[in-house]
This record gives sequence, C-alpha cells and structure tokens, in this order.
Amino acid sequence: MLVLQEQEQPTLEGENLVLFTGNSNPQLAHAIAEYLDVPLGKALVGRFTNGELRVQIEENVRGQEVFIVQPTCGNVNDTLMELLVMCDALTRASAKTITALVPYYGYARQEKKTTGREPITAKLVANLMTSAGCDRVITVDLHAAAIQGFFDIPVDNLMAMPIVVDYFRNKDIRKEDLVVVSPDAGGVTRARIFAERLGAGLAIIFKRRPRPDAVDVMDFVGDIEGKTALIVDDIISTGGTLLRGVDLLIEKGAKRVFAATTHGLFAGNAVEAIEASPIEEVIVTDTVPVSSTARSGKITVLSVAPLLGETIRRNYFNLSVSKLFG
Repeated sequence: MLVLQEQEQPTLEGENLVLFTGNSNPQLAHAIAEYLDVPLGKALVGRFTNGELRVQIEENVRGQEVFIVQPTCGNVNDTLMELLVMCDALTRASAKTITALVPYYGYARQEKKTTGREPITAKLVANLMTSAGCDRVITVDLHAAAIQGFFDIPVDNLMAMPIVVDYFRNKDIRKEDLVVVSPDAGGVTRARIFAERLGAGLAIIFKRRPRPDAVDVMDFVGDIEGKTALIVDDIISTGGTLLRGVDLLIEKGAKRVFAATTHGLFAGNAVEAIEASPIEEVIVTDTVPVSSTARSGKITVLSVAPLLGETIRRNYFNLSVSKLFG
C-alpha cells in the first residue's frame, strides 16, 4: 500500500521551494502543484524564430530549492534539451539546489551495449543532466535500475506498482484465479513483487528481439489455463511485445487478459492495435501525457502526481522516501 500522509506532516507554505515545468507534461506538473498546494513558478520556455530554445526564469530563485517537472518523452531530444537549458538558467540564477523530476527517463533502453560500436546513451544523458546543474533526480520505474549508478548525484527511482496494485485490488477477481505475467525474463522481479502484493500466481514469457521494436515470442512457463492474466511491464511503445503476449496467453487458455505498465508511449498505431485486440484493459500512469482519445475504451490512466508530490515534500524536509512504499 502506498502511504502518502503522516500525522503532523509539515506543509510547504512559506518555504523556500519553487516548482517549475517544461513543455513535455504540464498537466502532471499542475497536478503535483495542486497536491502540494504551491503555485507553479513563472518561466518562459519557448523558441526563438530560428528554432533554438528560449528559456527565461521570470521570478527570483536565489537561495531557493527548485524542482523541475520534465519527463523526456514525446520528441525526446527537444524535451531533454529543455530540461538541460532550464537547469543551466536556474544554476546561473543562483538556485540553492535543482532537482529534476523526470518521471519518464528517455534513452533508458540504451543502457548497455548489445553489439559492437553502439553508444550507452542512458549514461550520456546522466552526464548531461549532471553537467547542466542537476543536484538530484527523481524518476519512476527506470527501464533498468542500474541506470541509477550512471549518476554521481542522488537518484530516487520510485515505483508506480503500489498505485496499480491498489487499483487492481478493487476488481472482482479472486486471487486464486489471477496470474501475474512477466513479458520477458528481465521483468521477472517486477512481476514477482506484483504477484506477492496481489497474492497471485506467477508466469513468464520468454522472447527474443531480432531487431529493435520487433519481438519473436519463444516460450511460456506457468499455468494460465482458465485463469485471468495480468501482464506487467515498464513501457508500452508500439505494443508489439504486449499484443504478442496476449495472443500467446489466450492460446494457452487464459480466460481474461489485463495489462499494467508505467509509461504509456503508444507509438505508431499502438492504440488502435490495443482496441482491436482481445485484451480487456490496459492500465498506465500519467508519467507521460496520454491523449484524451487514448484514455477512452480499453486504456485507463492512473495519476502519479500524489506520489511525486509527496516525494518532493519528503526530499525537502529530509524525510524517508522508502516509507512511502510500506
């Protein structure tokens, strides 16, 4: 269970804290500001006529502890550059500390070399953020937890799992009939934690990727006959992995299939493919913006704003973040 409130919890009224947002997910930033009961800081984040980014911090931040909400999603190069330029502007404006709230960390899937002459772009991004002036990073469900080690500054890698678990517990599904499914061997730890929290069984799909964003399902381990499957993953991009997994589970006898993932990128025709598939519901969070058309039908969006807002409060007052997750 996610624990968001404590007795005699301090408020941020009158404190030296300022919350800013870039252009990648302002809706989430507004929700965080509402949770914390603080106004969003004033900043111009636009473009010059030649296409270069223009940033102007429009209020005094000298000696302030600053938090920037900017998942590096959408056009990841533009949103990442926005974050870096904002950090530089705030550093030069004498902010006391700068914390980057990056709920979705772009380039996280390039965290290792899989063949010769490839970059490790996730490490490059970590270097850029640190050089731009970040003192701390707060993110949600990194694609690879080892990315925390790419930074020489503190990183809070939060879990959206308790939010999804609380939502799923309210469904009319007996835990004896529920099986949590990992879509690959790398996600077994995440699936195991979900299964333990829900009191469900565990199954694994083994796959291989002949090329990026392409999937060949190899095999399945577990008992799914006549049961409800919940596929858990960190990212939905094109939906290829998810939908191949759905087909396999139904072939193996699953009577119902759900999916839960933290970051719903929905690239290409992913939404249309999900709507046309036999999956019953796909649960995502608002770490990245999800369009109003995608929110209808089979896609449900849960908010991480209270989680991020409470993490900001705890960081500011030097309280435990791990206690959030019970």
